[in-house]
Amino acid sequence: MQLYDVMRTTFAAREFTDEALPDDVLWRIFDNARFAPSGGNRQGAHVTVVRDADVRRRLAELGMPAARRYFAQLKAGESPWNPLHPSGVPQEVVDGTEIPETFVAPLMKAPVVLVVSVDLAVVAALDQGLDRVGIAPGASVYPLVWNILLAARSEGYGGTLTTMAIAAEDQVRQLLGIPGTHAVAALVPLGRPARRLTKLRRQSVADFVTRGRFDGPAFDG
Repeated sequence: MQLYDVMRTTFAAREFTDEALPDDVLWRIFDNARFAPSGGNRQGAHVTVVRDADVRRRLAELGMPAARRYFAQLKAGESPWNPLHPSGVPQEVVDGTEIPETFVAPLMKAPVVLVVSVDLAVVAALDQGLDRVGIAPGASVYPLVWNILLAARSEGYGGTLTTMAIAAEDQVRQLLGIPGTHAVAALVPLGRPARRLTKLRRQSVADFVTRGRFDGPAFDG
């Protein structure tokens, strides 16, 4: 596939067929995705390939408390897990919130789940002194995650970037033997998509790109 075709058709695949994802294909995905950039080219990301069904089920379970809060906030009209607007939903309501089966199924039904972490000892957290949630270290890991998804799409497979289990990071570390210096950045279920989207909904360029200043005129064609 042409690069732009891959970029325009890589959707969040959450339903998969029973087809396996062979090691040789997965290796090819990694072999191409590894050229993603990272801060200082330190390449501190690590990918743990999880095929064991019991471990995948446990990873899904670890994300459930965060998912309950997510859906409880949605029902209350809040922006889930937003750092600027703390939740007003009582914990007992969160605990009693049901999670759609389709929300945890990808981790349990995909033939492989990738747990992507990054070594905090080698990232450049330039925003660590700012009075907000830090995002700069993500530049050293999320380009790799996206490259993996692009490469999977090119191979005829698909997946999605999930983050719910990050809230239970210590338990994820213990489950998979991830060292304490590593931050868990994403869980990515991969497999052969059960269906394919033909048209993705995204903002137009003029909706999010401006000239000169944030409040400048829209950058249009």
